[in-house]
Amino acid sequence: MKIARKLRRNETEAEKLLWKHLRGRRLDGYKFRRQVAIGGYVADFAALEPRLIIELDGGQHAEQVVRDEKRTAELEKFGFRVIRFWNHDVIANIDGVMEAVLQELLLVR
Repeated sequence: MKIARKLRRNETEAEKLLWKHLRGRRLDGYKFRRQVAIGGYVADFAALEPRLIIELDGGQHAEQVVRDEKRTAELEKFGFRVIRFWNHDVIANIDGVMEAVLQELLLVR
């Protein structure tokens, strides 16, 4: 998908940092992919086997809460659990974010 490829090339600092910690099964052996097309949407990160999506939100998302809620509901229809983090939280507290992701993975096992 062209959009996913473009998003991978133009990732944010928060996406780069999170990907560094998720790639290569670095988080408890779970395989994550980035910019994954799912049902007409492109998820920032997804672990397909446990069906978990991680979305990173920049400042613009504070003004599009309803749109994000709709997007989450649509992705959940495909059987995914969706968790969201602010870009700032990823950059300022990557260890806390990784712990939260791991806890979510343990819930969906």
